[in-house]
Amino acid sequence: MQYRTLGRTGVQVSSLALGAMNFGRIGHSTQGDATAIVDAALEAGINLIDTANVYSDGESEEMVGKAIEGRRDDIVLATKAGLPMGDERNHRGSSRRWLVTALDDSLRRLGVDHVDLYQIHRWDPSTGDEETLSALTDLQRAGKIRYFGSSTFPAHRIVQAQWAAREHHLGRYVTEQPSYSILQRGIETHVLPVTQEYGLGVLVWSPLASGWLSGAVRAGRSITTNRSTFMPQRFDTGLPENRARLDAVEQLAKVADEAGLTMIQLALGFVTAHPAVTSALIGPRTPEHLQSQLAAADTVLPADVLDAIDTIVAPGTDLAPHEKYDTPPALLDPSLRRR
Repeated sequence: MQYRTLGRTGVQVSSLALGAMNFGRIGHSTQGDATAIVDAALEAGINLIDTANVYSDGESEEMVGKAIEGRRDDIVLATKAGLPMGDERNHRGSSRRWLVTALDDSLRRLGVDHVDLYQIHRWDPSTGDEETLSALTDLQRAGKIRYFGSSTFPAHRIVQAQWAAREHHLGRYVTEQPSYSILQRGIETHVLPVTQEYGLGVLVWSPLASGWLSGAVRAGRSITTNRSTFMPQRFDTGLPENRARLDAVEQLAKVADEAGLTMIQLALGFVTAHPAVTSALIGPRTPEHLQSQLAAADTVLPADVLDAIDTIVAPGTDLAPHEKYDTPPALLDPSLRRR
């Protein structure tokens, strides 16, 4: 396992991190499954575990808490808040009112008195940066969080938050958690240059592109990834964007074979090769999935393999741009771009 410094925090984290989104009903996993996965991950050298309050409505945090009981000090523990928790309109977003409550709820579910990294799950257009950063700074000073970060923020909002922190003498985001894979390279254009400029640690999610790069999606075969059961449109090969992804996957499979690598090793080795990336978040549903992903822990792709990937999916290109989560609201809501 490789270890890297998380931004400018001085904290050392593994280049592969354990994402716990599949713990609970999302991944149809039990507490026994979650504990077995955590046990194997820690034994392999993974020391960063990432979850969120919204994953299975808190069930993931509860499972993580039980799985790490008695060894909290050996783990860099991260969670998130911001996405809706139920129908109550104020149980979401990044207001002080909600973040204080959401963090206390997360600490209770995790069974800990602090988390190492608390992340804003999505940029909240209705809440000012000063409001959010002020609340996070107070929570940090209270000892409930060690650091705080953002997740899936557009590049301009990352910059704005850094400016607001300096302008108002508040703590700043020290990490960003964007989606990044061979098939979704758009963040190379703006987000990653910005994180490098400000010295942010980068924890990338979906490096296997929801299963497209795991070997579970191949031409002429049945799709076996769990995501296809609740996001079927993302795997409908009748759609032009999915046909483009499938074509890229088949070309990438040849590159992997010629390099003596699995598709998973190629995919994870690609994202961890970028100098801006600190860790790739893997989200196994089973111990078997974990072992196949741990095989990429020390994968270093040679230049000719990286060049071959660039010819298949050009740098800065998203093959499924409609699946991005950092699109400015004005591009999604006509009322925000029309007088």
